[in-house]
This record gives sequence, structure tokens and C-alpha cells, in this order.
Amino acid sequence: MQRLSHKVFGNGEPLLLIHGMGSASTAWKLIQDELALSFTVITVDLPGHGDTPLIKGAPMDPHSLALAVLHEMSELRFEEFHVVGNSLGGWVALEIASSAPGRVKSVTGLAPAGLWLNPYNVRYPATALARFLARSTSKLAPTAMHFEAARKLGFADVSPRWNEFSYELCLDAVSAMAKADGYYPAWDGMLMKRFDGKISEEIPVTIIFGDTDRTLPETTCQERFIAPAHAKWIIFPNTGHAPMWDSPQDVIAAIRETAQSR
Repeated sequence: MQRLSHKVFGNGEPLLLIHGMGSASTAWKLIQDELALSFTVITVDLPGHGDTPLIKGAPMDPHSLALAVLHEMSELRFEEFHVVGNSLGGWVALEIASSAPGRVKSVTGLAPAGLWLNPYNVRYPATALARFLARSTSKLAPTAMHFEAARKLGFADVSPRWNEFSYELCLDAVSAMAKADGYYPAWDGMLMKRFDGKISEEIPVTIIFGDTDRTLPETTCQERFIAPAHAKWIIFPNTGHAPMWDSPQDVIAAIRETAQSR
């Protein structure tokens, strides 16, 4: 099975961080160092994202991605771990807990995908635009991200706090999207699916959404009955689809609380 690009740092119980579609492990920079003070942090790049190449024809549905991540954790000799995921990564985190309950100590889902009643049967229209903009402007991004208009174009739909984002965060995100050959395959892997696994009540689960998530809105993509019945559900104020960017300290606190509740 394909190996995933990864980084390991810090001290403490293993904590796996899984990024979203069109993103990369760089998405965790705002919170990873503080988490590393109390956890051994493991970040991975999903296939076709970051530094992990896309293998043409390899399955990219959330369950298959979960198996790929589990394989990587076995290769790294982490048999038990806490897991945190954002968006698609949140769905993958849930699939990991469902598939390997004996290995997962807790789950924190940050705006996890897959919690919808009616699965998508076609790609969300805005996805093509996001990928096109990232690829067509990637060479200009190091300059463009210095300008408010460019940052607004790229991030206003993602976050109500886009104007507070650092230059590095914006450049990392645009670069990750531009590089993500796995973006469309991952989208296609979600079509006609939703999370339908079962997670043991012995595994603490926290689900966090922002109150202004335009990517996975409350009206269609936040069905609580699809999540594990015992999951703790939290809504962060003034927060969009990437809570670790908008509310990093609150996310860190929630991860620690969930991990300690095991």
C-alpha cells in the first residue's frame, strides 16, 4: 500500500492530524506546535495532496483513505492514537474510528464532511472555481497574497475572519490547493456517499462546526443523527469551515478535553 508523506514531532500520547480536500498538512501550522507540548503529533498528506503523490486509479473514497492512513500509522508503529480531522479529513477520522476501534483513543472532527442526509451526486459547483483559481494564480500567489483583495477572493467564503489570516497561512493554502492532484478524485470519492459507520461509545467523539460554515452549511451538511449518538457537538461563534484557523485556541482546548475524556 502507498506510503504517505508525514511528520512526527512532540512528546506525549500520539495525536494524528488529517487535513481536508485540496489542503495539506501545512493546514495545521497554527495549532500543531502547541499541541506538540502535550502530544506526539503526526501529520500526514493524503494521496494527491501535499508531498504524497496521486496514484492513478487508486480508490479515493473516505473509507479507502482511512485504510491508507491506518496503514501509515502501522508503518510508523503507532498502534493507538487520538485523531483529529478537518472537512474530508474529519470524515476520514470517523471512518478510522469505525474501522479500527481498538486503535483509536478519541476523535475530534472539525467541520467533518459526510454528515449529510442527501449525498452529493455531482461535484459542488464552487469546487471547480476554487481549483482553477489556485492553479492559475499559484505563480503569482507569493506576491498576490500580500494584497487584501486577493486574500478576500480566496478566503472570504471559507472564513468570517479571513482578514486576520497571516500571509503564510494564505500562501500555504493556495499552494496546497494548486498542488492537489487528488482534489477531484477525492471529490468523486465522496459522491453518493455519507458517513454510515458505527463508533464505539468507549471512544470519545467531539464534532465542531463554525456558525458561519458556508462550505458545509447547517441546513444540509450537519445532520446530528448521522454522527455517533454519544458525540459531543459544539458550535464555535464567528468561525467558518476551518475552525483551527478561526478559533485555534478553542480548538486546542477541545482536542485536549476530548483526549482526556477517554
